[in-house]
Amino acid sequence: MPHKNSESRFIFITGGVVSSLGKGLASASLAALLQARGYSVKLRKLDPYLNVDPGTMSPTQHGEVFVTEDGAETDLDLGHYERFTGVDAKKSDNVTAGQIYSKLLAKERKGDYLGGTVQVIPHVTDLIKEFILNDVKGTDFILCEIGGTVGDIEALPFFEAIRQLGYEMGQDRCAFLHLTLLPYIESANELKTKPTQHSVKELRSIGIQPSVLLCRAERPTTKAHLEKIAKMCSVPISSVIAAPNAASIYEVPLIYHQNGLDTEILKFFKLDYSKKPDLTKWIKIKNAIENPKAEVNIAIVGKYTDYKDSYKSLIEAIDHAAFSMQAKAKITWVNARKGKNDLPKNINAVLVPGGFGEDGVEGKIDMIKQARLQKIPCLGICYGMQMAVIEYARNVLGIEDATSSEFAKKGTFVIGMMSEWQDKSGKKTKKAGSDMGGTMRLGAYPCVIEKGSVAEKIYGKNKISERHRHRYEVNVNFRNKLEKAGLKFSGMSPDDKLPEIVEIPNHPFFVGVQFHPELKSKPFAAHPLFVSFVKAALKYA
Repeated sequence: MPHKNSESRFIFITGGVVSSLGKGLASASLAALLQARGYSVKLRKLDPYLNVDPGTMSPTQHGEVFVTEDGAETDLDLGHYERFTGVDAKKSDNVTAGQIYSKLLAKERKGDYLGGTVQVIPHVTDLIKEFILNDVKGTDFILCEIGGTVGDIEALPFFEAIRQLGYEMGQDRCAFLHLTLLPYIESANELKTKPTQHSVKELRSIGIQPSVLLCRAERPTTKAHLEKIAKMCSVPISSVIAAPNAASIYEVPLIYHQNGLDTEILKFFKLDYSKKPDLTKWIKIKNAIENPKAEVNIAIVGKYTDYKDSYKSLIEAIDHAAFSMQAKAKITWVNARKGKNDLPKNINAVLVPGGFGEDGVEGKIDMIKQARLQKIPCLGICYGMQMAVIEYARNVLGIEDATSSEFAKKGTFVIGMMSEWQDKSGKKTKKAGSDMGGTMRLGAYPCVIEKGSVAEKIYGKNKISERHRHRYEVNVNFRNKLEKAGLKFSGMSPDDKLPEIVEIPNHPFFVGVQFHPELKSKPFAAHPLFVSFVKAALKYA
């Protein structure tokens, strides 16, 4: 019997041998190649960890938290999906084991299982399948990436769910792409295929036969390697694809196409693969990366500088802006936790990104002060904007104890929760120990931009929508004083209560934004805020 979602084809992407092989990039690249052949795509991520979402996880544990238009805190891989395909992700495109089990237990408490024994199979696996099959009508290909590595205990229900779907849909609707590693043993001077063989054996032991193998290797892969893997893993030789390292992530779709990945997927589904995909935009980006005409050095002042994935979308947004001007962006990392420092030499701009908590506050404020006084282009994002407002209040307006209720118990709170400074019935404070998850302003919110402002020149319009992720706001009661002192509030929420953009008009570039513009930047459509920022940095260079 055909499956009820038979019009859509499903590709499940799994990983073996080790984590961090690049399943997210592989998924995004394959989706981009299918798009280039005229197909519509949707990408999904299934994370086996027990957190409900990554919102309360440290970026050093799991990398950046990506936020969707509809306000979901998700895995950073959804950022790759959006950047590579231009398709906005939704809440329904990322699920964790925590969400699955929360839903399961809520249903059990309500009596939905009619007193029956609730088990991993079929109850957990049914909820996973329900997530995978939700909202897919009219999409040609649904690509679902399973987090973690085959063999992980917590991932077993997810593998079982996709095994069941593979059986129910049949080969004409369901493919399994398995990403593995060919490690290089220096003393033997050779790549080893045995870990890949074991990984496939593990996958087959739970009932999944890979349709296509994508083999990551840091050294050149020979035909003999691929033939051996094909023979030992019962996969056609043409479906064993070499996946070498790329100079840039934006070169990956070109390499995978060259090595036949999209062709093999279409062959597997018995679809026409004779017409070549239109990869013009990817070739254009590759050329921009390989032939820069200028270089710019940007200092990022953050607190998670030891783990660059904490700022993944930010780094990409800077690169997108640089590509659009055929320039190369070099990043100098400044650890704000080390307190007050001199700005690094030879930098052309300062960027202070989002963050949470007390760590690194004074380091960020000091760097903003130096950028403001030395007329160095400066961009503050979210927490960075709030630090810029505190710096201005302290050093220009003369409010020496200006601070934020996020990290201080006393002082003049120019930053706080709305309920702490706006409610007429008196101050409301959150109870200590109350839930941290899901308490932020999340997702897309509108902003009205003042005519004649720097922000209007940047965006070229007066109404915009940007994505947010924060609990605290700039206290609008200080607006008049700050504006009289020269800090312009050029972007506000439609009700004029929430400051969204601040700027210093007579500075080469000094802008703070409460939202996260990096989340909407694409390699083929660089975000205007980053374009203006990099342009200002190039002038300063």
